[in-house]
Amino acid sequence: MEESLSGAEVFALRELVGYQAGSVVSRTIVQQKTGTVTLFAFDRGQGLSEHTAPFDALVYILDGEAAVTISGREFRLKEGEAVIMPAGEPHALKGSARFKMLLIMIKN
Repeated sequence: MEESLSGAEVFALRELVGYQAGSVVSRTIVQQKTGTVTLFAFDRGQGLSEHTAPFDALVYILDGEAAVTISGREFRLKEGEAVIMPAGEPHALKGSARFKMLLIMIKN
């Protein structure tokens, strides 16, 4: 079972989730009624197929590079960059190489 994180400690986000061959790995670090914060590690060629969510989400790239498509428009993000995916807009993610991201979802 995962150890939960408290708000009173310092940690390196990139180190809290590791890559696994041919897989997408996730770790939820905050889960509240008002939203979630989740870390993801995507192996080369892995991604999330197009879908929608009923609330706004922010994707922040922690390591590597990813293509984020929102309503048919592609954004190429690299380490240190972020994009907001508006509620109800179709979006997808894919990496040509491995990447890690932080996903912050705010429920309305």
